[in-house]
Amino acid sequence: MEAFALRSPADSVPAAEPIPDVARAAAGDVRAFEDLYRTHLPRVHALVRRMTGGREADEITQDVFVRAWQKLGTFRGDASFSTWLHRLAVNVVIERFRTEQARRARMHDGEEIFETLSAPPQTRDIGIDFEAALEKLPDGAREIFVLHDVEGYKHHEIASLLEISPGTSKAQLHRARMMLRRHLT
Repeated sequence: MEAFALRSPADSVPAAEPIPDVARAAAGDVRAFEDLYRTHLPRVHALVRRMTGGREADEITQDVFVRAWQKLGTFRGDASFSTWLHRLAVNVVIERFRTEQARRARMHDGEEIFETLSAPPQTRDIGIDFEAALEKLPDGAREIFVLHDVEGYKHHEIASLLEISPGTSKAQLHRARMMLRRHLT
């Protein structure tokens, strides 16, 4: 019966860290935390890079691990450390977006946003094209696209995380997909 239980995307990654490393790090063992850092850095950095479109990814990733060090004492072990850290990283990125709202012009309502995208140069490397297209999305659309289509969050979860309505999440996802389609074709 446990095999049929619903799992979040972060839960599907097996815990790579031995439990004693987490416990030792929570007790203040810097070397154990360094081991956790090395183990989880690539995954956290990839998540942050996708959510931010590459902007300030190194700095935000560093903030995630600083926050992890500060909050490690609150880790209860109810979920795997990977799941806890993933959620912490998502929260740090969202918090960063909120503090930068004044700088960003997000949530354009009109279809004219599609006209602002330049046609991509024709290349054969779709991976690089996709990353470039993802970086060109408006912050809000990219954030929702990554949370939904890459990380597997549901619209109601995204709405809760970003303090928006599920309808706004759906609209932004549709907009992001249309912009990506336009950029990649």
